Amino acid sequence: MRAFRDAVEAGDMDAAVALLAEDVVFTSPVAFKPYAGKAVTGAVLREVAQVFEDFRYVREIGSPDGRDHALVFTARVDGRELTGCDFLRLNEDGLIEDFMVMVRPLSAAQALARAMGARFENIARHAGA
Repeated sequence: MRAFRDAVEAGDMDAAVALLAEDVVFTSPVAFKPYAGKAVTGAVLREVAQVFEDFRYVREIGSPDGRDHALVFTARVDGRELTGCDFLRLNEDGLIEDFMVMVRPLSAAQALARAMGARFENIARHAGA
């Protein structure tokens, strides 16, 4: 999904959040339960954009006209290199309805969990929870 990739790479989180469906479901690599809704998913995206260092997409998998896309990325969190993938599923309107993230290795996922856990109050406040 080129529009989402372009927005994230430009650091334009408003544009990235605009591509989310109202009923998007976000599955985090470090949380047990998925998050439902555009407000909380947008809040998570805004916070993780501040946590990731040297974030860049390195590969895009999926056909331009398909509903399923995978965006492979690299970044650092607390000095740990990580590789991850954003799995995106679009609804019939072309908005992201399902957003799942996976990261590796475990030590980087643990660093991400700590960093995002420290931002949970910001996420809840911005999500209106």
